[in-house]
Amino acid sequence: MTKWHGDRPLEVLTLGLQGEIFALEAAYVREILDLVPITEVPDSRPFVNGLINVRGKVVPLADLRLKFGLEQTAATIDTRIVVLEVVYQGSPAIIGIRADKVYEIIEIPASALEETPRIGMRWRPDYILCIGKQGEGFIAIMNIERILADNDGCEVSANRPFQQQSAA
Repeated sequence: MTKWHGDRPLEVLTLGLQGEIFALEAAYVREILDLVPITEVPDSRPFVNGLINVRGKVVPLADLRLKFGLEQTAATIDTRIVVLEVVYQGSPAIIGIRADKVYEIIEIPASALEETPRIGMRWRPDYILCIGKQGEGFIAIMNIERILADNDGCEVSANRPFQQQSAA
């Protein structure tokens, strides 16, 4: 289980899921899209049950609300798809996640990052990389690797996003 241990600031993308604010490491984010047509996949697992077209590539679409026990809701004008680049079984992979709203990329100083409490969390502690203090509030930074690896149609096998190498 990956946990945040570092002395450097963490750059995160903040997003909304059914009124809750979460964040994920910005290093995973490839692009943010307006809602696009989703092709549902019959008999697929609920967490990853759709496919989208991203610049001519077929990309699986995950709904994180299901992982956090939140209610599925209809799309709104603010709904976005965050396209992530991860390592899946040793190879680069692209996956989209649906967000009810995308806010901004922020940098949280290392001194404002704390280990996820094991008690009193509304969400599974292993789904939260760490807790960031922001002003008087807190923000749960998702452990996207763990969430995707939880046997619901996608597994991430490395600690960091795939870094594309430029051809020389």
